[in-house]
Amino acid sequence: MSKLIVNNLSCQKGYNLLFENLSFEINSGEALRVSGPNGSGKTSLLRIIAGLSSFETGQIDYDSYKLNSEKYKLDFLYLGHLASLSPELTCIENLKYSSLLEGESIEIDYSLALQHVGLENYENDLVGTLSAGQKKRIALSLLFISQSKVWLLDEPFSALDSNAIRIIEKRIDEHCNNGGICIFTTHQECNIKNLKEISL
Repeated sequence: MSKLIVNNLSCQKGYNLLFENLSFEINSGEALRVSGPNGSGKTSLLRIIAGLSSFETGQIDYDSYKLNSEKYKLDFLYLGHLASLSPELTCIENLKYSSLLEGESIEIDYSLALQHVGLENYENDLVGTLSAGQKKRIALSLLFISQSKVWLLDEPFSALDSNAIRIIEKRIDEHCNNGGICIFTTHQECNIKNLKEISL
């Protein structure tokens, strides 16, 4: 069983202290919802756990692996609230590129991943021609091919309709049922099992 432990974490942005002495732990099979007003540090927290941002004090451990160790990085998938996609590439090309960056080595059905999020027949469309909601769906289709154990999702439900939200909620449940961990931020109500919550 995997465990992520955050202990006495403090984060400052400029002269603004976002949060201090933040501690929690989350185990395999659990999801954690991080809530709080804009500017409270939700995105910063996810980026810190992903090893993408610095912090002032505290410690983060994952199965006794230190933050930013090779094993630590391999087990984490971070999806920011803005889809990190290349507009000049097609949907399929973006997924292939992202999975290469994640180090995925299994045989992947990218078309099926897009189908899961309602984007069948969009495989060869340039991402730059799509709506914000469609771009969000492409990024979230990574959840159907990722082998990472810990998902860090920043506002995964924004720009999605109710049907797409249910699809992603179900996928998070499946991930946790398979022993994964999911930490996400959202302003919206959600229906996810084994859910813990913290507020910043």
